[in-house]
Amino acid sequence: MRAKDALGRYGEDVAARHLSAAGLVVLERNWRCPSGELDIVARDGDVLVVCEVKTRSSLAYGSPLEAVGPVKAARLRRLAAHWLAERGVRPSAVRFDVVGVLQDGHGRAEVRHVRGVLG
Repeated sequence: MRAKDALGRYGEDVAARHLSAAGLVVLERNWRCPSGELDIVARDGDVLVVCEVKTRSSLAYGSPLEAVGPVKAARLRRLAAHWLAERGVRPSAVRFDVVGVLQDGHGRAEVRHVRGVLG
């Protein structure tokens, strides 16, 4: 596994544990379709949460949270629509969250969970 892939997997594992500890129920991880991938799909009460995970090992290229811009946001919306259609799910609301994971190189991670970032 490439170092970048391993870092991404690490971040997604950390994010999934963080979301579960915060009371969300992780429904699916790494859902793929021809248009792309959703990192984590979860439920927060009756709200469906589509969560993008960004992991960095340093701040050299900016904060992990800065990696989700307008193009990525539009893609996440399209992917969420595909997921909902495929699953036949009709939640009362859909929320888009971002979890930023900054890995310090010593097995510790700083986690920032921002809820409702994409309108």
